[in-house]
Formats: sequence, C-alpha cells, structure tokens
Amino acid sequence: QLKLVESGGGLVQPGGSLRLSCEASGATLDGYGIGWFRQAPGKEREGVSCISRSGGFTNYADSVKGRFTISRDNAKNRVYLQMNGLKPEDTAVYYCAAKPLCIATRTDYWGQGTQVTVSS
Repeated sequence: QLKLVESGGGLVQPGGSLRLSCEASGATLDGYGIGWFRQAPGKEREGVSCISRSGGFTNYADSVKGRFTISRDNAKNRVYLQMNGLKPEDTAVYYCAAKPLCIATRTDYWGQGTQVTVSS
C-alpha cells in the first residue's frame, strides 16, 4: 500500500516561510490527487490545498490563497507545500493525503503529520 511521510515543519516567526514535503513509498503518487490538511488544537481538521494527478488543477482554502503554493514532482514521488507569509493562525499539524480525485470525498491514505508553529 501507499505510505506517505510529511517533513519540513518547524518553528518560524510570523511572516516567515516553510516548505513541506510529502514523500511516497510502496507505490507511486501519479495515480492520486494529493491534498494537504491541517488540524490545530481544539479545532476540526480542515483542507488546505489539493493538486490533481497531473498537476494541472489546484485549489486552496481562502485562508491561505496568495500565501501557499502546492506543487508535485511525480518523477520524485513527492508533493510540496510552499508556505509564505505565515501567520500564528497557521499553527497546526499538517497532513498530506492521497485521494482518487481532488473533488472526491474519499481519502485513501494519510501521512502521520508534521508540526508547524508560527510564533514570535
């Protein structure tokens, strides 16, 4: 089965940047849309962004539009989330997940998450 591992989280000041990576093993990513999700303490999980199998379609939550960019490199079996202009409200555990399509409600695989903390 597909295994996903997130990396790249850490502690940054407001206005800083991080680049998250989602690395796959056990199978290739090219058969899946890949979404990024996040969950802050005491809050529900929310979708952040998604990228289609070919990379031709992307979407973003309103809260991150203009600041975050999702991309993928199927040859490297990786998906990235570039996060710029980080705000304290971006603090959360970030997860990547594989979906048959970005518009699908079904999610097939989840990573274990990486912590992002934005604080001065």
